[in-house]
Amino acid sequence: MNAPDAVSPSDAASDRVLARVIREESGRIVAALTLSLGNLDLAEESAAEAVAEALVRWRTAGVPPNPGGWLTTAARHDALDRLRRDKRYRQKLEFLAATPVPSERDIDERLPLLFGCCHPALSASAQLALTLRAVCGLTTEQIARATVSTPIAVGQRIVRAKRKIGAAGIPLRVPTGGERSPRLDLVLTVISVMYNEAHLVAGGGAAADRDVAEDALWLADVVAQALPGEPEALGLVALLKFHRSREPARSFGGDIVLLADQDRSRWDPALQIDAHRALAAAAARGRPGRWQLQAAIAACHADAAEYARTDWPQIVVLYDMLLGYDPSPVVRLNRAVAVAETGEVEAALTEVDLLHDELEQIPPVARGASRSAAPSRA
Repeated sequence: MNAPDAVSPSDAASDRVLARVIREESGRIVAALTLSLGNLDLAEESAAEAVAEALVRWRTAGVPPNPGGWLTTAARHDALDRLRRDKRYRQKLEFLAATPVPSERDIDERLPLLFGCCHPALSASAQLALTLRAVCGLTTEQIARATVSTPIAVGQRIVRAKRKIGAAGIPLRVPTGGERSPRLDLVLTVISVMYNEAHLVAGGGAAADRDVAEDALWLADVVAQALPGEPEALGLVALLKFHRSREPARSFGGDIVLLADQDRSRWDPALQIDAHRALAAAAARGRPGRWQLQAAIAACHADAAEYARTDWPQIVVLYDMLLGYDPSPVVRLNRAVAVAETGEVEAALTEVDLLHDELEQIPPVARGASRSAAPSRA
């Protein structure tokens, strides 16, 4: 169905509410239906149809008192209609009809879906595309713009990922015990790459109709709130908030402004306070990790009143600690930049020369997972 060509102020207001509800609820709806039906495709199609219906209905009848509940009910009704048309799902239809609508007090269903989308059996690009689609509710076109790809390529990645989930029997669950830490780190990496793909795109216009960087920050918050005992989740929240706080100063006239040249009076102090709180809460749990250390490096930049007053020796120490968790060439390169800022230019150049061949072999997506810590970037 096609939306009207002209959008009135009231239509625009209802569309803004719908965009917010999609961000907050689409992943939850898809996850709940997938867990009930065991069919990610069906769940996603029903959620998409509910959004399409809301786009038209809310413009004419107004936004309902409980928008999230309305969207959830519409998606469930669409799923029921689809199942009624398919005799093979008769038993699942009865099960779904008897399943109560999840309440906000229930366990967040988005977490099992997120861990499923970020399963190590899937490629890095597939993990990112499937997370943006199933958990964040972005369209194929929006994902293509945010990842500087084509809709066809994104669609193929998503289809292949769904097939692999079904064929390999990848479970939609939050890992426990010793399995959780490496899987959580993979989830946090995908969220970090998601932020970087939107944040560092040339010209800043890849997500004009949907702020994917803000979606990444929102998703990091979802994970941290759902897993309060995991300090690394809080570390990523802190890291992204420190970087988000610099957003007003990171571009001028469509060009990227490097950290050394940014007008620090334009940085968002409220976001920096929130970032410091998240980092302090993570540190209080006594289990340091790479996301907390990257956030601590970002905090050093945030705390410097001007670039010349940056505590580079402290940053080098933090990079030395970070190498114990992430000895990747990208982190070593970032450390070399910090070493150069302390005056040890020859030592830094020697390290850069040693890293040249390794850096050339790193895929762009893998570089994105670590580029947040780079001291000289935007």
